[in-house]
Amino acid sequence: MSRVNLAIIGGGLVGASLALALQAGAKARGWKIVLIEPFAPGNSYQPSYDARSSALSYGARQIYERLGLWSAIAERGEPIKDIHVSDRGRFSTARLSASEEGVPALGYVVENAWLGQCLWKSLDPDVISWRCPAEVIHMQPLEDGYRLTLNDETTLECDLAVLADGGRSGLREQLGIHVRQQPYNQSALIANITPSRPHGGMAFERFTEEGPMALLPLPDNRCALVWTRLGMDAQRLAALDERSFLSELQGVFGYRLGTLKQVGARHLYPLTLVEAEEQVRPHLTVLGNAAHSLHPIAGQGFNLSLRDAQALADALLGSDKKPGDFATLLSYQQAQKLDQQLTIGFSDQVTRVFGSEQPLVSFARNLGLLGLDLLPPAKRWFARQAMGLGTRADS
Repeated sequence: MSRVNLAIIGGGLVGASLALALQAGAKARGWKIVLIEPFAPGNSYQPSYDARSSALSYGARQIYERLGLWSAIAERGEPIKDIHVSDRGRFSTARLSASEEGVPALGYVVENAWLGQCLWKSLDPDVISWRCPAEVIHMQPLEDGYRLTLNDETTLECDLAVLADGGRSGLREQLGIHVRQQPYNQSALIANITPSRPHGGMAFERFTEEGPMALLPLPDNRCALVWTRLGMDAQRLAALDERSFLSELQGVFGYRLGTLKQVGARHLYPLTLVEAEEQVRPHLTVLGNAAHSLHPIAGQGFNLSLRDAQALADALLGSDKKPGDFATLLSYQQAQKLDQQLTIGFSDQVTRVFGSEQPLVSFARNLGLLGLDLLPPAKRWFARQAMGLGTRADS
């Protein structure tokens, strides 16, 4: 039976980012890391109109710069130069600007396939091996780690198991890790859009009576649409023909980008705020969407998970104990507690406040948006949250 120091269960963007963050230090220490992933990464990047994308905060750029990966990611990363926030049918708007914040961009929109290729190609096979396609079907705690049983009936032991297998983690449930759930009773409709006017690096956050929407700039003058609606209404929108869909979207978004000319494949995702009640146990860490799944409208989910991954790597490499030491894992969890609380709270409150049509809430919301443009300290706080720098003293 083989044994490794770390087994990362889930080789997606979060798991691969953790592996990269550990790579140099693991090599110096002689650690062996395995990534276990059911879906094999593609051998090469294939541009696609319908590619799913992620909004990387400025803080995420700083992490990938530290890991030596940013120059590759930036080849197909579209900078967000400005963010325009509006509330349909009301006078108040707010605008965040990279130039005002003294940064090259507030964030970047990157296709997941490209980000994945950049990550996977950067991994050193002498340190990090793949079990792919493969799936862990059972986890048995041991005194000094975990024994993993894979779907090909092989077993593997590890000092530390990192559970990064997504928001619907069956292994999390198998281990008896309970979650707190707050349904939003909404679904996110995800699609790529082509407008007639250049987006110019502008991201739009628009709040409506039916739910919030975001249009984020992509390369080739495309925009990534995230449109949240009540479940049945989201299904209706997904089933419309292209012309009818674009017409309805145009009526809600307006003509800031001219005529909306093309829409790609539409995908629906039911939305629930999910938080694992345990993120660490002896020899076990829960990471990524398995630890916390956020509403996508504020664009904070992956960025928080990336900061978690970097913090976990720093804690493991900064300890003289073997991976899996409980005190080290508790130290990591405590270090990330404030960031997680603030980010989850910020994302949830933005969603709930801007999703409410109660008159007093609506009035306060308008004053809040107006205040962002009139009060520089409030605007800077909001911008730092959006850039993933909310709990950091440096800029």
